[in-house]
Amino acid sequence: MNILLWVLQILLALHTVMGAVWKFSNSEQTLPSLKAIPHGVWLALSGLELLCAVALILPAFSTRLAILAPIAAGCIAAVMLLFCALHLYSREANHGEMIYWLVVAAVCIFIVYGRIGAEAFLRVRTYLIHHMNRE
Repeated sequence: MNILLWVLQILLALHTVMGAVWKFSNSEQTLPSLKAIPHGVWLALSGLELLCAVALILPAFSTRLAILAPIAAGCIAAVMLLFCALHLYSREANHGEMIYWLVVAAVCIFIVYGRIGAEAFLRVRTYLIHHMNRE
């Protein structure tokens, strides 16, 4: 599972860097459903995406930074869901972009669960087993 999570994190980091670079070189006006985003916010999202891409990879160099990966994945998922909400609000007829954003958000949520959820479940399980054996 750990190898799968690392592969997904690396792919998501590459995807996020490409998205950030695309945002720097293209206006929010390129996508009709995202026209509601002010240009300054559009550029700030690019910066956030670059930070998240770095945060997805940093835990490979220091285990003390392990919490950064699920936080970054959660931030990316939030941005993708924001894009979906704006798409629905714009009443755009073509939902291809929204499906793409939902798939990216699902990958992000899987990473968050894999890095935090599974670990939290194992802690609770160990705690319960330990305390049940005491009685």
